[in-house]
Amino acid sequence: MLAFYKKSLFAASIVVFYLTLGLHAYAQSGGSSISGTVVDPSGAVVPNATVEIHNPVSAFDRSTTTDSLGNFSFPNVPFNPYHLTVTATGFDQKAQDVEIRSSVPVNVKIGLTVAGSSSTVSVEAGADLVENDPTGHTDVDRKLFDKIPLESQSSSVSSLVTLASPGVAADSNGLFHGLGDHASNSFSVDGQPITDQQSKVFSNQIPVDSIDSLEVIPGAPPAEFGGKTSLVIVATTRSGQGVTTPHGSVNASYGSFGSSNVGFDLAYGGAKWGNFISANGLNSGRFLDPPEFVVIHAKGNEENVFDRADYQLSTADSIHLNLGFTRSWFQTPNSFDTQNATSWAGSGGLDPNGNVVGLADQRSKIQTFNIAPSWTRVLSSTAVFTLGAFVRRDAYNYYPSNNVFADLGPIQESTIAQNRTLANMGFRSDVSYVKGIHNLKVGATYQQTFLTENFGLGIVSPVLNAPCLDTFGNPIAGFNDPSQCAGAGLQPNTASNPNAASPFTPLLGCYDLTRATPSPNDNCANSKSISFPFHGHTDVKELALYVQDNITKGNWSFNLGIRGDLYNGLTVAHQAEPRLGVAYNIKRTNTVFRASYARTLETPFNENLILSSTGCQSPVLSTLIPCVNAPLEPGYRNEFHAGLQQALGRYAVVSGDYIWKYTHTGYDFSILAATPIFFPIGWHNSKIPGYAVRVSVPDIHGFTALVVFSSVAARFFPPQTSGLGVTVGQSGTPFRIDHDEKFNQTTHLQYQPWKGGPWVGFNWRYDSGLVAGSVPFATDTTTPVDLTGLTADQQLQAGLFCGSQRPTLSTPLTTCAPSQYGSTLVKIPAPGTQDPDHNPQRIAPRSLFDLSVGDDNLFKGERYKWSLSLTAINLTNKVALYNFLSTFSGTHYVTPRALTAELGFHF
Repeated sequence: MLAFYKKSLFAASIVVFYLTLGLHAYAQSGGSSISGTVVDPSGAVVPNATVEIHNPVSAFDRSTTTDSLGNFSFPNVPFNPYHLTVTATGFDQKAQDVEIRSSVPVNVKIGLTVAGSSSTVSVEAGADLVENDPTGHTDVDRKLFDKIPLESQSSSVSSLVTLASPGVAADSNGLFHGLGDHASNSFSVDGQPITDQQSKVFSNQIPVDSIDSLEVIPGAPPAEFGGKTSLVIVATTRSGQGVTTPHGSVNASYGSFGSSNVGFDLAYGGAKWGNFISANGLNSGRFLDPPEFVVIHAKGNEENVFDRADYQLSTADSIHLNLGFTRSWFQTPNSFDTQNATSWAGSGGLDPNGNVVGLADQRSKIQTFNIAPSWTRVLSSTAVFTLGAFVRRDAYNYYPSNNVFADLGPIQESTIAQNRTLANMGFRSDVSYVKGIHNLKVGATYQQTFLTENFGLGIVSPVLNAPCLDTFGNPIAGFNDPSQCAGAGLQPNTASNPNAASPFTPLLGCYDLTRATPSPNDNCANSKSISFPFHGHTDVKELALYVQDNITKGNWSFNLGIRGDLYNGLTVAHQAEPRLGVAYNIKRTNTVFRASYARTLETPFNENLILSSTGCQSPVLSTLIPCVNAPLEPGYRNEFHAGLQQALGRYAVVSGDYIWKYTHTGYDFSILAATPIFFPIGWHNSKIPGYAVRVSVPDIHGFTALVVFSSVAARFFPPQTSGLGVTVGQSGTPFRIDHDEKFNQTTHLQYQPWKGGPWVGFNWRYDSGLVAGSVPFATDTTTPVDLTGLTADQQLQAGLFCGSQRPTLSTPLTTCAPSQYGSTLVKIPAPGTQDPDHNPQRIAPRSLFDLSVGDDNLFKGERYKWSLSLTAINLTNKVALYNFLSTFSGTHYVTPRALTAELGFHF
C-alpha cells in the first residue's frame, strides 16, 4: 500500500510539473470573470454604457460602465448563472444570460440596436430562476447576509449557514450538523480545502466580513470535493481588483452582555491589481453558550485580520494571495454546580493543601493563521490552469482553574491542561477546459496535517479512586491504601470485594492530587502526586486525484466524475469514488428533475485523533475510561439524492432533495473522563435518510424571502469499533445520535422599499429538538422514576417537575410517579414508550424570532454614508435548550434576548 501511495504521489507531481512547463498562459481564483465589449449596429464601440449582472436567487448584483474602448469586466464572479443587461443612451436595452461554471473566463460581445428600431424581447417567466444542475445547492450573496440577523457574532459563518441552508441542525457554540452528521463539513475558500472543524471550541472561522458569496452543497458533491462532504461550503472572498476608487467602511457595535465589536474593511486597486483587507475585534460577556439561562463566567474576545491581494501579471497570468490571522480567548462557562466547587464545600472550601478553592475558572485560547497563494494561467480561450499552495495552523490551549480543585464538578472528576496544534499544508492543481457540451476539470490535491497533542491530567475527586468503601459500597475519601480500611471499620475497594463497582487502582494513586503523597505501595516514580503527562505527535498525508465533466446536451445535464483518495495517517486507506449526476430541464414548465450518487471516503476527525487512537495503550488512561483499543480508520459512504427545482412564475423557486446516506464507520465524538477534552470515535455504521427543501422569493418591489426546512434522521448502529472509550448504544440495537432532529425550518423575510432606503430583516427559526438521551424516563406506568442520578442543578437545567413539586438548588427531586413526572424544557416519552431508535427523549420544540432594522444611508450622502442598524436576537426571550448532558458538549441554553446597535461609516 505504501509503495502504491508513493507511486501515486510521484505521478501527480509529474502531471503538475509537465502542465507547468507547457503553459503559454488571466482568470480569477475562487470564481471566474465576465468581460466583454459593447458595440453599436455599425460595430463601433459604445463607451459609458451601464452593464449589470444579476442572479435573482442568490441576490448577487454587480454593475459597471464600459471604458473608452467599450470594454467592461467583472472579476471574482462566483460560479452561477447570471442575467446580463446593457443600457446606453440612445439604444434599446440588451439582455442575455451568462453562466459561470468553471474558472475559464467568459468573454461576450454585446451588440446594441438604436432605440425604437427593434421589438421588445420577452423573457419567459421563471426561466432565469432555475438551474439545470444535477447537484442541489444554496447560493447566498452578501446582499442577503448583510441584513440577516445572526445569532453568533464569534461564529457568524456557522450562523449564516444554519439559517440559510436546509438540512442543518443548530447546536451550541456555533456548531451545526449538516445532513445528520456530527461535523462532517468542509470549506473551500477560494479553492483552498479546509476539512478540519471550524467551530469556536476547536478552531477560528474565517470572518464573515471577508466573504463575498457562499455556495452550500448539501452532500453528494462533484468529484473535486472530498474529506468531509455532508456539507461543502464554497466561499468566494472579497476582492479589490477593479476598485479604482478605494471604498470601505468602519463600524462599531454595542449590545447585551457587554458585547462590543469594532471593525473596518477597505478595498482598493486598479484594472490589473487589487487588495481587500478587513479587521475586527469582538469582546463579549457571553462568548460561549452557558449551561444556565443566566450567564455565569462566559467572557471572551476575538480578533480577526484578513487580507486578499490580486495581481494580473499579463493577459494570461494572475496571482492571488489570502492571508489571515485570528486569535480568540474565552472562559468555559460555569453552571451553578461548578461555580463554587461544591464538592469541596464539606471541607470549608479548602483543598487538601489548605488553600481556598475559589471559583471554577477554566479558559481557552486559540490562535489560527492561514497563508494561501495561487497562480492562474489561461492556456487558451477554453482552458485554464491553476496551481495553489496553503499553510494553515491552529494552536489550541486549554487552561485549568488557578486552583485545580475548583475544576471538580458533577461531570468532571479530573483537572486537565492541554496544548494542541494542528498544522495543515499542501498544494492543489487543476486544469479546467470548456468546449462545446463539455465542462471538464482535472485536478490533484496533496496535503499533510501535522498533529501534536500534549496534556496533563490529575484526579481532583477524592472518591474517584478511593481505596475504601462503606458498608453500602460507597467510596470514602481520606485514605491512601486498602490496608487502612479495616482499622476504620471500612471495606477495601479491591476486585475481590463484590461491592466494588470500580476497584482501587494503585497506578492512579500516583496522579491523584487529592493526596499530597501517594502510598508507598503505589510504586510511583515521584514522591508527590503529579498530573499524568500525555504526548502524541503524528502527521496525516492525503492525496486526491479527480476528473469530472459536466456535459450539457439539449435539456439534459450530466455530471460524470471519479475521485481517488489516498489516506496515510495512523491507519492507511485508499478508495476510488465515482460521482454521478443527471438533470433534465422541462423548459415549458420551468421544472428541473435531478438525481445524483456519490461514493466518498470518510476520514476521521483530526482533533485529538492521537489520543483517541493510541490512548488505550496507556495504563493510566485505559483505567480511567474503558477501551475499544482500535485506531480510527477511514470509512466509506454511499449517498443518493433525488430532487427537483420548480419556478413559480417569476415570484418564487422551490428546490428540494430526498437523501439516503449509508455509511460504514460513522463518526462521532466522546469525552475524556468527564473533562473538556473531546475526541473522535467510530461506530460500526450509520443510516441517514431525510429531505431538505429551499424556497426563494426574488426581489419583488423590495421584498425578498427565503424559507428552508428539512427532516434528517441520524441512526447509528453499534458496536463502537474504534477510538478511546465506550460510550452509549452498546445494547446492540440502533439508536439516534444526540444531533438527530426530526424537523427544523428557518423563514427569513427582508424588505427594503427602495434601493438605498431603510430596511428590515426578520427570522423565524423552529427546531423540533435534538436527542437528549441523558434525561430519565418512566419505564412503565407504575415504577417511580429515579432522579438521584442528576444533581438539583441538572434537574433545573432540564426543567424537570413532579406534579406541583419542582427542584431547587438545595432540594433536588429524588423519585417521581410516572403520572406526575414531566419537563418544561425536554420532551420525555410517555411511560413505557421510550425507545432509543424510534422514540428517544428530545429537547422540547422551540421557536426563536430575530429582528433587524436599519438604514444604510442615514443622511443621503453620495460619497460618504452613515449607517445604523438595531438587532434583537430571541425577540421574545424564549427560555430553551440546545442540548442536555450531550456526550460531546454537555448542556447549553439558547441565547436570551440580546439587543445590539451598530453604527457604520462608509466611503
